[in-house]
Amino acid sequence: MPSHASYTSHTDFAALAEPYRPELLAHCYRILGSIHDAEDLVQETYLRAWRGYGRFEGRSSVRRWLYKIATMACLTALETRSRRPLPSGLGAPSDDHRVAVADRDPSVPWLQPAPDSLFGAGDPAAVVAGRSGVRLAFIAALQLLSARQRAVLTLRDVLAFRTVEVAEILDTTTAAVDSALRRARVRLAEAGPVEDDLGEPDEAALRELLDRYVDAFTRADADALVELLRADVEMEMPPIPTWFTGRQAVIGFLSGRVLRGGRWRMVPTRANGQPALVVHKHVGGGLYEAYGVQVLTLIGARIARITAFNDPSLVRVFARSGPSAPVDGTAPRRR
Repeated sequence: MPSHASYTSHTDFAALAEPYRPELLAHCYRILGSIHDAEDLVQETYLRAWRGYGRFEGRSSVRRWLYKIATMACLTALETRSRRPLPSGLGAPSDDHRVAVADRDPSVPWLQPAPDSLFGAGDPAAVVAGRSGVRLAFIAALQLLSARQRAVLTLRDVLAFRTVEVAEILDTTTAAVDSALRRARVRLAEAGPVEDDLGEPDEAALRELLDRYVDAFTRADADALVELLRADVEMEMPPIPTWFTGRQAVIGFLSGRVLRGGRWRMVPTRANGQPALVVHKHVGGGLYEAYGVQVLTLIGARIARITAFNDPSLVRVFARSGPSAPVDGTAPRRR
């Protein structure tokens, strides 16, 4: 039987530490680029913190102590893991839908999207940096940095920890933190701008746009889709390396290889601070199976990028975080 003091200590730990779980998950996700890995590392963080709580002694805030454990766990994990790119980070796009589309490449650890609902309202990035703190473009840009640069930049520029706090979290000097931050900012600038505010429409207009997109996609109405896409729209589909730029190429690809009436069911959701859709595919006999998640980047009232993550395991993540019934309200059936 645990002692009363031990029980009290662990009860105190749960009460103090649990509120930080959503923001720690967002932090690990920014550094790792994988929601699956981030969930594992947050679980490891809480296990380590629970074991070490008796030695904590309040030498820093509980929040900073947890960030220290989480950040160091992420850095250790990245010693044996490759960066997670999108197809746009590996090669040039095609403006011709007739090109041969590459096979899926499971050897690449692709970037993953993350449901907004997992981060909750507790993520300080929602206050400090708005939705840009988890936008796909920002997460993808972070993958260009070294592991330590990712940690420094997210701790300083996204979470607004002071330099001396970041140095304490990373067991380094303030001079080293400043140096890493400068290099990280330069590298991001070289990679191109990461939009902070893409000017999405208000909620009513956004809902209408998503309804029209789902309707056009599920009815295989390419003409209706054309009205929703910017002329310079881009589309990528990890784990397929091939990606397209320009409305003609995107619509041509979708029309020729993707759109079929009754093939798809799509449910609106939110991912990475952006509108998204959970996708199921018809597999015959009235059965639909999990297929993936599409994340849409909007500029004004038009779609500027479609990132279609064709990974069924992501559907389970989004199902755990919120409703994922098809648009007609019927539950997807499994074989």
